[in-house]
Amino acid sequence: MSNGRSDLSKDELYRRLEEAEDIIRAIREGEIDALVIRKSSVSDEVFTLDGNDSYRSFMEAMDIGAAAFDSHGNLLYCNGALCTLLDVSKQSVAEGGFWDAFDDVNRAAVNNALRAARDQKTTCEVQISVDGSLRRLLLNSDALQLGVNDAVAATFTDITDRIQAERNQEAERTALAILASAAEAVVVTDEDGIVSHANAAAIALASCDPVGLSFDKAFGLEFSAATGLMQGDDFIALAVAGQSVQGVEALAPRGRITQDVLVSAAPLRVAENQTKGAVATLVDLSARKSAERQQLLLMRELDHRVKNTLALVVSISNRTASTEDSIEGFREAFSGRIHALAATHNILADRSWSSIRLSELVAAELAPFVADYHRRFSIDGSDVEILPRAAVPLGLIIHELATNAAKYGALTSESGTISVQLDPNVEGESRIIRWVERGGPEVSPPTRKGFGHTVIERSLKYSPAGGAQIDFAPSGVTCSIRIPAEDVMATSPIL
Repeated sequence: MSNGRSDLSKDELYRRLEEAEDIIRAIREGEIDALVIRKSSVSDEVFTLDGNDSYRSFMEAMDIGAAAFDSHGNLLYCNGALCTLLDVSKQSVAEGGFWDAFDDVNRAAVNNALRAARDQKTTCEVQISVDGSLRRLLLNSDALQLGVNDAVAATFTDITDRIQAERNQEAERTALAILASAAEAVVVTDEDGIVSHANAAAIALASCDPVGLSFDKAFGLEFSAATGLMQGDDFIALAVAGQSVQGVEALAPRGRITQDVLVSAAPLRVAENQTKGAVATLVDLSARKSAERQQLLLMRELDHRVKNTLALVVSISNRTASTEDSIEGFREAFSGRIHALAATHNILADRSWSSIRLSELVAAELAPFVADYHRRFSIDGSDVEILPRAAVPLGLIIHELATNAAKYGALTSESGTISVQLDPNVEGESRIIRWVERGGPEVSPPTRKGFGHTVIERSLKYSPAGGAQIDFAPSGVTCSIRIPAEDVMATSPIL
């Protein structure tokens, strides 16, 4: 006979049930005169099968729950194993307690199985509640002949533990699959803080396979903010004790490369909310730290540029004030120069302060003065990219030349034109840009040099290779502008 242990495999359980049913069938058909029940702890018991009640002796000797029903589904007998399984007494069974063990749905399922068993053997699962705990039973039923009466024999086997074990195995397979597919490092430890599982990302942070080692020995995390008082094992101990730890920055020095990580740990809770260990995640912070360093660098660069710009604005204000004779003259000149500075800054900002095309810079500075820009202005040669260091002073120079052209030069005449000529060759350490005005009134040198002349000649002298020289030729103003070659990058020719 089956020993009824819950650790039997499904196939073995079905095999033993079929074996018991074959014995019941043989008894029904009169093929067996007596049974010998062999038990490990007591001597063998012999049951003769004479008389209609012989099946009771046989059922009582079975370790699994067994019962007999008449053709109308009335309970004739249930053995002690079934009473124990249903948590009912023999007396209660006699008073109808057998059916009270099932709710309406499962009572109907048992009745349906018993009716179907009159024609063929049936198998189904039913549920009962014992002390608030749900138990799952495998019900096998088949026809039984008791003398001249038709009956049904049924066995009830508790498969709750087997089903739970299968679910646990499936849950573990699912958890391991999730663990393996996680992008961040995930580590599972037991209650003693010993690593039991680690995915590929976690293994990459350890000097060797971390399974079987303590968390701290495997990863050796360094917590700079904890002043040496906190180690990785302390986080695991907190999690095992039921307290979660979230988002603590640490350094993981034992991988192929040292990485900044964000450490979190939480209790590993399983059945009935029992804590069986801890789960720790180590999120790579390398990208975030790099972004933070880049942000800090940009903030410092911005601070530097703002200070330089403010200093330039103050200088422009003071020098403009010293050369203008009226408030209105100061307002006009100062406002124009600030707008010229802003125009260059706007283009550089749109390009993340990388560079600015010469054609874009000149167009931005001439826009306030020329309506039909493309008819009256041209760039001869190749366009070039100007780096920010040269772009800002070059913008101011173009503004001063455009202001002069609008007041006294080529832009005062409808036929006047301006061309910017880029010398294709590098002269020493400089690239030469020539501003050439034609078609305007006859030009004569100014009687005095104002601040605009100073801006033109000195703005690019931050380097020995930079500077500008303006010539007031009668046919039109020309200006030779020297830009340090290191601040100029070649691009495509102007078509």
